[in-house]
Amino acid sequence: MGQMQNAIFLFILLNYFLEASLGAISNDSFWLLKIQSEFNDPMGVFSNWSPRSNICTWNGLECSKDQTRVVGINLSNSGLSGSISPDIAHIVSLQKLDLSMNSLTGMIPPELGNLEDLQELLLFSNYLMGFIPVEFRFLKNLQVLRIGDNMLTGEIIKTIGELTELRVLGLAYCQFNGTIPSEIGKLKHLNSLNLQVNSLTGTIPQEITSCEELQDFAASNNKLEGELPSSLGKLQFLEILNLANNTLSGTIPSEFSQLSRLKYLNLLGNRLTGEIPLDVIQLPKLQNLDLSRNNLSGNITSFNFNGNNDLETLVLSDNSFTGGFPDQLCSRYSKLRHVFLSGNRLSGSFPLGLLNCPSLEVLDFSNNEFENQLPSEIENLKNLTDLLLNNNSFSGGLPPEIGNLSNLVSLYLFDNMITGEIPTEIGKLQKLSILYLYDNQMSGNIPLELTNCSSLSEIDFFGNHFTGLIPATIGKLKNLVFLQLRQNDLSGPVPLSLGYCKRLQTLSLGDNHLSGSLSKTFGYLSELTLLSLYNNSFEGPLPESLFLLKNLTIINISNNKFYGSIYPLLGSNLLSLLDVTNNSFSGPIPSELAMSKNLMRIRLGHNHLNGTIPLQFGQLTNLNFLDFSSNGFTGELPLELSNCNKISHFLVSNNQLSGTVPPWLGTLKELGELDLSHNNFSGPLPKEVGNCSRLLKLSVNQNRLSGGIPEEIGNLTCLNVLKLQRNNLSGAIPRTLGGCKKLFELRLSENRFTGPIPPELGTLTELQVILDISKNNLTGEIPFSLSNLVKLERLNLSSNELHGSVPESLGRLTSLHALNLSNNHLQGEIPSTFSRFKQNSFTENDNLCGAPLKPCSEPNGERKKQLSDTAAAGIVVAIVFTATVICLYLLYLMLRIWCKWKQASISDAESGGGVGEMAGKQDEKWVYGDRGVIRSDEYWDLNKMRLLQCSHSRKDVSMTSCIFHHSMSRENSMRSLV
Repeated sequence: MGQMQNAIFLFILLNYFLEASLGAISNDSFWLLKIQSEFNDPMGVFSNWSPRSNICTWNGLECSKDQTRVVGINLSNSGLSGSISPDIAHIVSLQKLDLSMNSLTGMIPPELGNLEDLQELLLFSNYLMGFIPVEFRFLKNLQVLRIGDNMLTGEIIKTIGELTELRVLGLAYCQFNGTIPSEIGKLKHLNSLNLQVNSLTGTIPQEITSCEELQDFAASNNKLEGELPSSLGKLQFLEILNLANNTLSGTIPSEFSQLSRLKYLNLLGNRLTGEIPLDVIQLPKLQNLDLSRNNLSGNITSFNFNGNNDLETLVLSDNSFTGGFPDQLCSRYSKLRHVFLSGNRLSGSFPLGLLNCPSLEVLDFSNNEFENQLPSEIENLKNLTDLLLNNNSFSGGLPPEIGNLSNLVSLYLFDNMITGEIPTEIGKLQKLSILYLYDNQMSGNIPLELTNCSSLSEIDFFGNHFTGLIPATIGKLKNLVFLQLRQNDLSGPVPLSLGYCKRLQTLSLGDNHLSGSLSKTFGYLSELTLLSLYNNSFEGPLPESLFLLKNLTIINISNNKFYGSIYPLLGSNLLSLLDVTNNSFSGPIPSELAMSKNLMRIRLGHNHLNGTIPLQFGQLTNLNFLDFSSNGFTGELPLELSNCNKISHFLVSNNQLSGTVPPWLGTLKELGELDLSHNNFSGPLPKEVGNCSRLLKLSVNQNRLSGGIPEEIGNLTCLNVLKLQRNNLSGAIPRTLGGCKKLFELRLSENRFTGPIPPELGTLTELQVILDISKNNLTGEIPFSLSNLVKLERLNLSSNELHGSVPESLGRLTSLHALNLSNNHLQGEIPSTFSRFKQNSFTENDNLCGAPLKPCSEPNGERKKQLSDTAAAGIVVAIVFTATVICLYLLYLMLRIWCKWKQASISDAESGGGVGEMAGKQDEKWVYGDRGVIRSDEYWDLNKMRLLQCSHSRKDVSMTSCIFHHSMSRENSMRSLV
């Protein structure tokens, strides 16, 4: 009886558990089907989710061992879209939820915090938004949380530190901001922390060093600052440390040398300074070291890497390291494969120690100061795939042994001083894909053997001295995509075989001496996007096959001898630039050119094109450069061009265009250069031009414009050049021109301007090239303000009605080397500093004087006549001669007086003194009378015919001393003129 009761009890218990388990499974099934309804399932991952089937067989589900509960959902990479249903929280036994790599949107349901058994939550690589739910703090058993690569924002929640079982925390590639919470230090079992590519700020918290089991710490591409915590050296299990692309500063802590298990250290793109601790270089398990793009310095020649045979990648580029290449970079057992030392200040010859690195695959020490010739032993680097030695000072020729680098894929030697020819051995490099030798001093022919490098995809020989022909067998390079031979001395025609390089996208042959016509095989280059043949001697019509090149975007065939129609160039509707300047093309512009809606630059200048400008060009709304100058275009400027509102250069000079200058030009707000010169435009210059606030150059010269200069021209505050000469413009020169403060060239000549020269022109202190307002009807005086134009080199005010004097202040224009004031009514003295100019600069005025013209007349008593040396000498001789005669005459008189006195004395002695005394007094009065005697303190100025006072006193001056004084004065006067 007791056994029967026990059996009944056991049956009831089993039945209860069966009903409970079936109820649990039934409950999970209900919620899962409801969750399914929230998703879009284009890949059919839910195809077997049906209440009629066993839930444990449904795609993506994992049940418990007793098949009673759903413990895992894995729908990763299933193409799902839609939002995550909060009903997932009803799958209470869930331990793993993986919805990663789908297209889910919306927010992370906070209800997920109710899944107390959850150990792994993987939602990365979706489009989820919002914040990290604070309810995650309740996921006490969570070990893996990866929700990165979403659009999540906000700060990392501080309660993350309560998830004490967490091993993996992945929050990378989101938009998190704020600081790294110090509470992360509570995650004692954390071994992977990934915070890359966010907007985190602040410093790296010291508390991270409490994560003693941390193996992987990545926080690159944030905005972290401050110094590297030296305490990171305590993380003895750390294998990966990636803090690249932040703004960390200071030095690399020497404590990092304690990271004995470190394999990957990346600190690139920070602001670190100082030298690299030698012990860090020698970390025994280090495989990848990247310290590039910092401000590190020091001599690295003595660096010893021999203690680390595991090092595979060394990146020290873009710092300020000095010295030579590290002497002990690798040994026979080294695994070193990649070395990047570009952008430093390393010097010396090619490091021969590198030849001991047989494992080396990539070697880059471009942008340094290495010099001398490349060694022939370079052939020892048998595994080398990429050699980048560009932007150094290597010289000499390329060693032929370079042809033995059989694995070489790319060779960058540009911007050095390499000379000589390309060795023919280069043709052995069957894997060579990229060959850049541009900006060197190489010469000779391009070897035919080069075309044996069948893998070549890019060739750039720009800026050398290669001569001869382009190899006729170049068509063998079936993989060629880029061919740049610009700026060499190549000659002859383009080989026919070039048309068989059917993958060619860029062909640049400009600045050579190539000749002949283009062959029809050009039409085979169906992938060509850029064709540049400028500055050669190509001739003939363009082959019609060019019309087949439907992918062309850039064409520059300027400065050649092509003729005929440009129509073959218009097969592509993708053109962005077309330049056929300086050829002999003729005929009208095909309207099909306007079908390339992306055209930005059209240059058709200096040809023989004619007809009218097509109206369809108004559809080119991206056009910014239009040059139709020096052709034979007729008609008016079409109104439709006003739609080209991005145009900055509008050049139609030297044509036969007519009509008025259209006011719609004022709507072109981007216009920087407008050249309508040498046409037949008539009517006024529209005031709307003053709306082109970015205009730098305005040339409307040599047309038939009439009316005045609009006041609005003064609004062009950026204007550098204004050319309005040779029109029929009239009226006063507007004072508002003074607003064009940046003018350095102003030409208004050969018009009919009247009125005075505006003094405001003197405020244009940047005027330098010329100020030319000649051949008008300007009146008034020359403004004193023009003396402010101290930079001016040429000034032409000739052929006007100006009067008054030339302001003395104009002499301050010391930069002038050309001056013309002729044909006016100017008078007065020319400023002395202008004496260096020729006479014809001042002729045909009323009464200008002074050098270089005739001397000005001086007032009486003040002015000295300028005499030649011959005249001065004649005067001196005449004065000396006259003085001699006078002296002789005086001696004669004195002798007579003495004789008479003696006779009188004798007579007086004989007859008394009365009569003799009277007679002596009478003679004395005659000799020394007021009129009849020449005083000894005067001399004759023969030029002025009057007496000049000597400067000496009467006491000590004789006639000879006055004559001597006069002679010296004249000599000094003449010397001062010389």
